[in-house]
Amino acid sequence: MIKLSVFTVATPELDPAELAAVVKKSGLQGIEWRFKETPAEVKNEAPSFWGNNRSTISPSGGESELERFKLATEQAGVKTVSVTPYLQAGDLASTEEVLRAARYMGASYIRLGVPGYDRTRSFDELFELARTYLKESEGLCKQYGVKGLIEIHHGTLSASASGARRLVEGLDPEWIGVLFDPGNTVHEGFENYKMALELLGPYLAHVHVKNGGWSVKGTAEDGSAIWHSEWAGLKDGMVPWKQVIADLLAVGYDGYLGVEDFSKQFPNSEDMLNHFSDYMGALLAELQSDV
Repeated sequence: MIKLSVFTVATPELDPAELAAVVKKSGLQGIEWRFKETPAEVKNEAPSFWGNNRSTISPSGGESELERFKLATEQAGVKTVSVTPYLQAGDLASTEEVLRAARYMGASYIRLGVPGYDRTRSFDELFELARTYLKESEGLCKQYGVKGLIEIHHGTLSASASGARRLVEGLDPEWIGVLFDPGNTVHEGFENYKMALELLGPYLAHVHVKNGGWSVKGTAEDGSAIWHSEWAGLKDGMVPWKQVIADLLAVGYDGYLGVEDFSKQFPNSEDMLNHFSDYMGALLAELQSDV
């Protein structure tokens, strides 16, 4: 049975206890805790997704910090699905630090690093770096009993399902998997959704839910149109979520759908989570009854 979760990058104004209570009230079952140091200079700023995010585990906080987040989750009766960092491919020391935290939290997953691509280094060089790192991370994941996921994300070697599958090919899908993110593929990497899911096969481990779209933002010097991609509400972007859910059910997916809505469509995180729960809940009720 597919379940619902939230990646806390999208809920910056809520502290752990507040978030866990809202998650439970909204009808979600899981939380993906953001894991990243918050710079001192942003802690007095207004809450934001990637800045002063109050739902973020501080790696330097040690066991007491982990306990604070773990207790909030347990008291609300929801599950820690993931501890989600921003790792660099090749950084095994930091990867092990996250795995240690994830095991303490009882998380199922962490997010592993994938090299970005910006034309400054060749694909072959970056691919070799990524493959070596993922092979070494596989052993660490097995050691800690926590699965490592690479995310389908624009601007990286895993911008598409095809790119992600090539990176994980031959690794043990019990310990290495792929986070499928159709919203990211609006920006780069789109493939037919069902084909993408079939291609990922046993490596399909988790799904993120958001949306985006493209529009013309100007004209270049040569007279050609300048297109720009940006985030959109779950119902307002290019990802047809009803089709994606149908395709997920068709391949037998039974994991989590984790919301990561950056559209700022709603004034607060609670309204955003209620909308996500209502929308996805209705789609799942309709489509699962047909399976």
